[in-house]
Amino acid sequence: MVMAPSINANNGSSQPQLTLSNGTMLKLKPSRIFKTAVENPTVSPGRPSFGPRHITGICFDDRGDQLLTAAEDETFRLYNCKSGKHLKTLQSKKYGIDLPRFTHKSTAIIHASTKEDDGIRYHSLHDNKYLSYFKGHKGRVISLEVSPVDDGFMSGSLDKTVRLWDLRAPNCRGLLTLPAPPVIAYDASGLVFAVAVNHYSRILLYDQANYDKAPFLVITLEDLTLTLISYPPRPIYMTSLSFSSNGKYLLVGCSGDAHYILDAFGGHLIAKLEGHVGLERRSVAAALTIQPDKGCSGEEVSWTPDSKFIIGGSLDGKVLVWDVQDLQVPQGPMNLKTTPRQIYPFIAHDGHPGISRCVKFNPRHGMMATAGAELAFWLPDTAPESEEVARDLLKRKAPA
Repeated sequence: MVMAPSINANNGSSQPQLTLSNGTMLKLKPSRIFKTAVENPTVSPGRPSFGPRHITGICFDDRGDQLLTAAEDETFRLYNCKSGKHLKTLQSKKYGIDLPRFTHKSTAIIHASTKEDDGIRYHSLHDNKYLSYFKGHKGRVISLEVSPVDDGFMSGSLDKTVRLWDLRAPNCRGLLTLPAPPVIAYDASGLVFAVAVNHYSRILLYDQANYDKAPFLVITLEDLTLTLISYPPRPIYMTSLSFSSNGKYLLVGCSGDAHYILDAFGGHLIAKLEGHVGLERRSVAAALTIQPDKGCSGEEVSWTPDSKFIIGGSLDGKVLVWDVQDLQVPQGPMNLKTTPRQIYPFIAHDGHPGISRCVKFNPRHGMMATAGAELAFWLPDTAPESEEVARDLLKRKAPA
């Protein structure tokens, strides 16, 4: 695997720099596929098979040098992003593992538990031992994020609470009680966090320093175009939140066939991302339930580090790229009757085996990682014929 160039790095390194462009995103292709990234059990004759196990979460460390995966086989695996090598496999058979998150040290992580209890665990990758436990939730943790600026982190649980924590203390330092299980996200400054509440279609924005006060902005996510599909429209089920790097926009990942971009300052609905098959089901053959569900959605859509593009997975295995460089924020007060601008991907990449359940771009280097039943590292193809194909595709997509 060729080392990925750094993204606009200005650190004195001799490593080549990369500016993400439409051409770069068009040239992405799998450079390394790890076919044994998840261990699957042997199915006995006559017993039902539920399909392959999946990787449920991935994360990069702050420097973009390492990638960590968590999977349904109750293992977490560490990879070197520069060499493309698998470094080690660690197990969490007693507690299970989900939502792996690097702390600001590349040798330590936190993760949610899937059994035994609903605690959050602080783990040393170097010593392979737990450093601390964070207990208090009375339901499974479904959302977990580390502050971008300090040792704080927060968690959202099926017990309908958000808890604020600090790695240096075992007890939570803040608690929000909500009417439904929440999904959470910090902005890039760490001064603001967002909480999405399903069933009420609300997103609440809080000042980190005054979390015990009322949210300073309440956004209602309502999409009138859904009434063109069915009436009454099928409810939106939010599964992830992420702010753009400049803090202006909020990406709302959903389990259905659309994601949304909101104005993080005024609450306007700016755009609707379409063109993928939502991860509400585990396979294309499965039928939709009457009520929307999380399914295996949650980590399949994210920003590139410069927030010029959004990358996302799909139930059919495609990996899509949406160009969001010219977002237009509506003026005036919020209007729930406004129809959102529909944005379709300008490229749908093949090459990922099975569901693309986790899709993230490296924060420092020009590589992307996707995961499902297998793990894939993607790099821009620099071969001359690839350059020619990319130019041809850009010409076709350019307005007349």
